[in-house]
Formats: sequence, C-alpha cells, structure tokens
Amino acid sequence: MYLLKAITTVGGYTMLSRVLGFVRDILIASILGAGTVADCFFVAFRFPNLFRRLFAEGAFAAAFVPIFSNLLEAEGRDKAKAFADQAFSVLFVILAFFVALMEIIMPWAMVVLAPGFEAVAGKMELATELSRIAFPYLLFISLVSLQSGVLNSLHRFAAAAAAPVLLNIVLIAAMLGFADGHGEATNAGHVLAWGVFAAGIVQFLWLIYHCRREGLPVWFARPRLSDKVRLLGRRILPVVFGASLYQINLLIGTILASLVAEGAVSYLYYADRVTQLPLGVVGVAVGTALLPTLSRQLAGGDGAAATHSQNRGLEFALLLTLPAAVALLVIAEPIVAVLFQRGAFGPMESLATAQALMAYATGLPAYVLIRVLTPGFFAREDTKTPVKIAAWSMLANIILNLILMQIWGHVGIALASSLAAWMNAAGLAIALRRRGHLEFDQRFSRRGPRIVLASFGMGIGLYVCFQALAPYLAGAESMRAMALAGLVAGGLLIFAFLAQILGAAGWQDFKGMLKRPANPPGDA
Repeated sequence: MYLLKAITTVGGYTMLSRVLGFVRDILIASILGAGTVADCFFVAFRFPNLFRRLFAEGAFAAAFVPIFSNLLEAEGRDKAKAFADQAFSVLFVILAFFVALMEIIMPWAMVVLAPGFEAVAGKMELATELSRIAFPYLLFISLVSLQSGVLNSLHRFAAAAAAPVLLNIVLIAAMLGFADGHGEATNAGHVLAWGVFAAGIVQFLWLIYHCRREGLPVWFARPRLSDKVRLLGRRILPVVFGASLYQINLLIGTILASLVAEGAVSYLYYADRVTQLPLGVVGVAVGTALLPTLSRQLAGGDGAAATHSQNRGLEFALLLTLPAAVALLVIAEPIVAVLFQRGAFGPMESLATAQALMAYATGLPAYVLIRVLTPGFFAREDTKTPVKIAAWSMLANIILNLILMQIWGHVGIALASSLAAWMNAAGLAIALRRRGHLEFDQRFSRRGPRIVLASFGMGIGLYVCFQALAPYLAGAESMRAMALAGLVAGGLLIFAFLAQILGAAGWQDFKGMLKRPANPPGDA
C-alpha cells in the first residue's frame, strides 16, 4: 500500500506538471512554430536536460538512494545526513566546474549536438547563445535531484514530485509576461532560455525549504571524498547509461534530426512531449516510488516483500501504459492538432508531429518497463548489468537510426528509439529472471494478458468513435477540442469497462491509495 500511495502521489503531481507542460508547449508552438528559433531553443533546453537526466535524475538518484536508504535504516538520520551533506558539496564543486567548462566550449559542443544547423545562416550561433543561457540550470536541478532523493528515501514524495510543476509555471509566466508574441520570434527564444535558468533557482529553493521542514536539511560541508562518497562515485558512472537510455536515444535523435530537414528537431520534440505524459505519470512515478521501497525491503532481508512490490509495480505500469500507447496510435492526429495547431504551427507541422508521435507510442510500454525493472538492479547495488544491456541497445539504436531515417526521415528516428527501448527492456527482464530476482506471481500472471486484451479492445472501440467524430475533429478549434475530450473520455470508459469485466483490474485494488499512512517508513 505504501508503494501504491507513493505512485499515486508522484503520478498526481507529474500529471499536473505534464498538463502545465502542455500549456507551455502550446504557447511555444503558437509563437515559435517549428522553425529555426524553435529548433534552437529545443536544443538549448534539451542540452542541460540531457545531463540532468544522465548525471542527476538517472545516475545520481539511482546510486544515491540505496546508499542513503541503507544508512537511514541501519545507522540513523545523523549518519545519513552527514553522507548527504558530503555528497551535496562534492556534487556542487564538480558541477560548477563542469558548467563553467561547457560555457567556454559551447560553440564546439553545438557542432556535435546539432551539426545540421550549420546549413542555415545564423542558426548555429543562436543555438549556442540560447544554450549558454540555459545550461546553468544543470547545476541547480542536479542539487534538486539530490534533495529529492533524501525526501523520497523518507517516503515523502510530494515536494520532489511538485518541483517540475515550478519549471512549467516559470516558463509559462515568462511567455505570457515578457515574450513579444507579435514581434521578433528570437526575443521569445531568449526569454524562454532565461526562464529555464530562473526555474532552476526556484526549484532549488523549494527543495531546500522542504528538506528543512522534514528535519533533514542538506547543505554545504567541507568537500571530502569519504568512503561512502567514493562508493557513490563508482556507482554513478555505469548508471549514467543504464538509467538514461531514453535521454541518450533522444540526444542521438536530435543530432540526426538536425541533418534531416528544417523543423525535424521540433517535430520530434513536440511528439516526445505528448509521449512524456503517460511516461512521466506512470514510468517516473513507479520508478521513483519503487527504488527506495525495494532498497529498504532488501536491506531488511524481506525478499518476499520485494518480489511483491516488483510485481505490483509492473502490474500498475502496464495497466496504465498499454491503453495509453494504443490510444496514441489511434488518435495521434487529433491530439497533435488540438494541442498545437494554431499560430505559426500549421497542418503540415501537425501531420509531421503526429507521425512521429505514433512511432514513439510503439515504444511507450518499453520505456516504462525500463523504469520499473532497473530498480531491481540498483536496489541490489548492481550498477554494471544495466549499463551493459543499455550499451547494446544504444548501438542498435544508432544502427536503426541510420537505416530508418533514410526511409522515413524524422519518423524513422522516433521508430528506432522505440525499437531500441524494447531491446533494453527485454534484456533487463531476462537478466533479472536468470538471477531469480524477477518472479511473476499468480496475480500478475493472471492479470497481465487480460490487460493486453482490454487495451486492444479499447483501441478498436476508440477507432470506431474516432470515425464517428471525424466531422467534428475537422471543424472549428473549440469543436475539435470538445470532440477530442469526448474521444479521451470514451476511451477511458471503454478500457475501464473491459478491464473490469475481463478481470484485468478491480476497483477494490485502488482503495486506500488516497489514505496517508499513519507512520510511513523513515519517520522519526
């Protein structure tokens, strides 16, 4: 029940963040469209986000949480806090140096990240300028990730899960308050880049406050490479790849998309943003909640509880991800048109983005499975196996990209990413099964196939509804929005009905999720 409560808490705030993210992206699409300035900003934004996911959210959290949780369980808060302070200080020094270095070499970094921008006059220079403004976000958000790991280990998920909401609020405020939507688009690009910088500071201050409120303020100490900090460092490097395949594949896709055509980077960005809703709400929520839960259960020697948690994480992930993937395949075009088609973003951009969205949707369950399966390694302090599996998947991604982009352009890039994700998920599952760390219990074995059947049944029903509402989806903007809302509501009802009658899920499973545990693990 702790796990489901944590998943719903993280998922709820992530849902709010994704909704605000759509508002943000709707404003960006309306003002910037999918042209030169949009491409430049998305590269500038993705660059610090890439390193954040690699060195902070992915690697740092996966390596930090098991060590911190074990110290908290075995030696108490004082020892755990001392380790967190040391890690915070060492991380700050390393990142401050890294950010300063990247600011200096940014022009050369852009040549690697977006080589195709050289073909458009001024595009490489603008991308470099916006990246230099936005890149310090990495420093603040990485420290936020450490503080989030502390709170998550205490089973306090709300504040950390709410931090991304602040990013979207700041960027929306920047667009509404400062960007001149009727003038030069370049101005809006600069405003957004400065908004990213400011959002990092806001999120950092938010987590400082909540760590202090929980009685575990994390702050500067004299940087020292203690045994635990050295152990953390050794574990981070392999996890960089093992926990972050999705972001690495996006980076590879960005580099290759810059060579495909003008606007290809933007098409992939907008499609990825839609995919991020179910991926974030389900994948991030389950992965975030599962890692500290497994770490504590294994540290306490309760292997049966860890197996149960792993199965419930898989079940909950598939229950929400499979129908989402099917829905994105069936109604990709109206989703993109309603969300983004206005202002500088026209029908041609909508079609190109919808095609990329369908390709990403085929890999959505795999991305979520990766999020659910990797904690099974990290909680057992194995950071090497996932990187080996991810390395092969990345190699396959590069090869598939080079082949499929020749056939389908930017859509081939998205499809290659999805295929590589399935390879990664399969490799993780096989490795866990061989070690006896992934055993499907009777409930999951019974419900898994029924979830698949209910999802495909929903897809058929959704397609019928799509055809019936086609005239309304081609009408005025308000009519399109209402028709899409009807499609989404219809799909949810169809899936809920099928899941219930097929036995894929029962309403009673979710009772108690909204109840806060009286004394969650980690309370003083």
